[in-house]
Amino acid sequence: MSDSLLPKDIVDLARRVVEENIAAGRRIALAESCTGGLVAAAITEIGGSSAVLDRSFVTYSNEAKQQMLGVAGDIIDAFGAVSIACVYAMAEGALKRSGADIAVAISGIAGPEGGSPQKPVGTVVFAKAIRDPEEKDAEQRIFAEQDRAGVRRQATLVALELLLP
Repeated sequence: MSDSLLPKDIVDLARRVVEENIAAGRRIALAESCTGGLVAAAITEIGGSSAVLDRSFVTYSNEAKQQMLGVAGDIIDAFGAVSIACVYAMAEGALKRSGADIAVAISGIAGPEGGSPQKPVGTVVFAKAIRDPEEKDAEQRIFAEQDRAGVRRQATLVALELLLP
């Protein structure tokens, strides 16, 4: 019998995130869309995670991104919810609305529907914002040849990696 609802590789990485952020004295916030709270779930699988996780926003709809994180409607209209501009704004919003030192945001197209030639199924964008010293980073990945669960799993692993000090 397993001690976790989640796969071992995700739990192991989440354990590193909790331990290394405790050691660094950092608190984290999350803004999740396509992962639907999986990153927060992974972190909270680890005992002692309350010392690290300040809060998590699951902002699946565009309206939630705007209302909960302050993402400008103009950004979503111009670039879409699955864009570097949107995840930057999500990460910034999570940082501003929390007591965290670092925020990571995730938005993507997990499929099986919803893709386009410009943004195929499996396209996921990530952003990280650090409060002090101020630092921002973003990237786009395409997890091709993955089903919905595979896209969400890979996105969760990348987001956890971004949370390592």
